[in-house]
Order: sequence, then structure tokens, then C-alpha cells
Amino acid sequence: MNINIWLPLLCIVALAMFNVPIWLALLGGALPYFLILQPTLPVQIAVQRVVAVTETSSYLAIPFFITAGAIMNYAGISSRLLDLADGLVGHLTGGLGHVNILLSVLMGGVSGSAAADASMEAKILVPEMLKRGYDEEFSAAITIASSLITPIIPPGMGLIVFSFATQISVGRMFAAGYVPGLLCMVFMMIYVYIVSKKHGYKGSRDKMASPRELLHLLRQAFWAMLIPFGILLGLRGGMFTATEAGAICAWYSLFIGVVIYKEIKWSHIWTILKESVLGTATVMILICAAGALSYFMTYERVPQALAETMLSMNLTKVSFLLMTNVILLIIGMFMEGGPAQIILGPLLMPIAIQLGIDPIQFGIMFVFNLGIGNMSPPFGIVLYQVSGLMGLKFTKVAKACMPFIVIMLLVLAIIAFCPKLILFLPNLLYGA
Repeated sequence: MNINIWLPLLCIVALAMFNVPIWLALLGGALPYFLILQPTLPVQIAVQRVVAVTETSSYLAIPFFITAGAIMNYAGISSRLLDLADGLVGHLTGGLGHVNILLSVLMGGVSGSAAADASMEAKILVPEMLKRGYDEEFSAAITIASSLITPIIPPGMGLIVFSFATQISVGRMFAAGYVPGLLCMVFMMIYVYIVSKKHGYKGSRDKMASPRELLHLLRQAFWAMLIPFGILLGLRGGMFTATEAGAICAWYSLFIGVVIYKEIKWSHIWTILKESVLGTATVMILICAAGALSYFMTYERVPQALAETMLSMNLTKVSFLLMTNVILLIIGMFMEGGPAQIILGPLLMPIAIQLGIDPIQFGIMFVFNLGIGNMSPPFGIVLYQVSGLMGLKFTKVAKACMPFIVIMLLVLAIIAFCPKLILFLPNLLYGA
């Protein structure tokens, strides 16, 4: 590769090492290419590429789903899902640990954000766990690990961003997220049970909720649980697109909070709007910066060169999957999932397809792998977030997370090498 390729990439790496925001680092690498290295190209082209990438109605799904998530935080949904989770698994040994995990699975269908889920559970569940004698680091580790189930349960934002970045079906990605999410839940609950048995952590209730009580809890949470299934069935039935699903989800969440649960007040509106705008701006400015970088890489034929290089190595499907997973695990330790999905997804997807890897399987593997980085040292975002909220040492919490990281790596291996299991639901709903 010539200096026209290496110099912008080195600029990006250098800026990122100095903790410059990733969107600014991307622009800092791409724009000098147009200004200095390619003076024959009008600078207006670079500016156009920054803006043009957002000029598609598909990306409206992002602000709609972010707004829906912000509304749900104030709509009373989490408290009702918490009561349902407690009624189902609170009686087990290590009850609150199981409730923590199951709540993340239920919240995945409504919040779609690991950070939001971790913050909520750190504030609501963890104090109660500490009162009942649970170890601080163990409680934090459960909260961190379980929150990473949330982004792959529809409508996870990572699934949406990756689908748009690589032009694959959002509906199929949503459907494929359930199996790995449930696998994580089962394996984590087994580990929590073993640790709780060893340390004598009791259940949060004496026995499982009676059928009558469970029916009442299900009735209370019914409106919230309609969201993920309604989105999936609506997409499958062709009733609406992913963008329209986001708008419907936002309006439906507002309806629940105002009319059904009656917990959203006028005082919440400004906060909801502010969170929605800030969340949308965070994602969209990253997409804009990645658009400029993508144009530079396409102009220099970097994707084609990368594909030719990897294919010339005579990689098999297995060796490519292994290499990709190792690269993504390393990148996930240093970079947020969003930038990596937008930058690397379009680069690696064509190679995966050429090697006969199903794009939906590859997408789930990609999103899930980068999610592991959120709890991996040295820069795991959720790891720092929960450690800070609980006032615990980062190193101790990181150590407590290691068994959960092993569990997630096991699920990652299943995603990568058991495609029939991962693609069962998408193929059932949409056809092979």
C-alpha cells in the first residue's frame, strides 16, 4: 500500500491513542486525504460524502428506536418486567442474580442498549443484592455480563446499525438474535447457581410465584412484552419497514407510559427529548465521519485489496472465522462497537459471502463479538460504567467478569461454528 493509504490510517490511530473522540479521529484521517494527498479532488466531495451518507430514509430507524428507548425509561416498563422476572426465577438459589439476568433478556426487547440496561440494574437491583449479602464484585459482574445480552435481543441498536452498514435484512438479523441471547441467559444462570450454592446466596422469595400471581404479573407486563414480538411479526408480515417499526415503537411506548401505566408526566418530556437528540447525534455523527472514511477507502480500492489479500491466503471458511473473531475481540477491547461495525462490516462482509458464510450468521457473530469488548479490559465501556456507579476498583470487577467472558466466548464459538442453530428462526420465519 502507498502513502496515500497509510498516512490517513496512521492519523486515525494516532488521534485515537490521544483519546480524541472516534468521529473526530475518523474525520482527522479522511479529510487531509482530500485536502493534501488528492488535491485534484474538490474538497466539496469530502463534505458531500460526510452528509450524503445520511440522506436515506432507512437511517430514520435510528432516532426512532433511540427515542423509543428513552420513553421506556420513564414509562414504568422496567419495574413491571422486574416484578415478572422475580416471580419466575426469584425463588432459585442466587435468586436476585437470576432476576438480574432474566431482566436483561426482557429489557433487550424494549431498550436495546447495554449501557442503559446496566445503569438501570446497577441502580435498582444491585443495592438489593448487596443488602442480601451478595459479594460486590460478583453483583457488578452479573450486571455487566447480563447487560450484554440486551443488544442482540431485538430491537438491539447494534443489529440495526450493522444491517444498514452492510445492506442486509434487519428482520432476519432481529430473528437471529434470540438464540444466542437465550444461550447466554442459560449458561450465565448455571454459573450464577453454582457460585450462589457455594456462597449460600438465597433466593429473593421463598417459592415461585403461584399461577394466579404469575398471571397477574404477566398481565402487568403484557403491554411491554408486546414490543419485541410485535416488531418481529410486523416486519415478517410486511406490515411495516424497519424505519416504520421504529416510529411505531416510539408512539406505542408513549401510549403505554401515558395511557396504560400512567407514569410519564409532562416534566419527563424535555428529558426524553434531550436524551433522544443526544443519543441520535452520537450515532449519526459517527456514521457521517465513517462515510468520509469509506469514500477515501473506496477511492483507493482498499476493500478490494483487502479481499484479494485474504483470498490469496487460501483461507478456509473456518480459518477466516477464527481470524475475524480474533481481530474483532482485540478491536472490541479498544473501540466501541458502533464504529467497528460501520468501518469493518462493509469490508469483511463481501469476503465472508465469497467464502460461503451466511451474512446473517456473520452479522450476529460480528455484533456479539464486539459486545464482548464492552466488558473486556482495558477499555470496556460497561465495565467502567458499572465500576464507577458502584464505586468499586476497576481491576477487581474485571477479575470477577472473567468467568462471564469465558461463557460469552463459548456462545461466540457456537454462533461461528453452528450456523444451523443460529439461522433456525430466521429461516423458519423468512424461508431459507
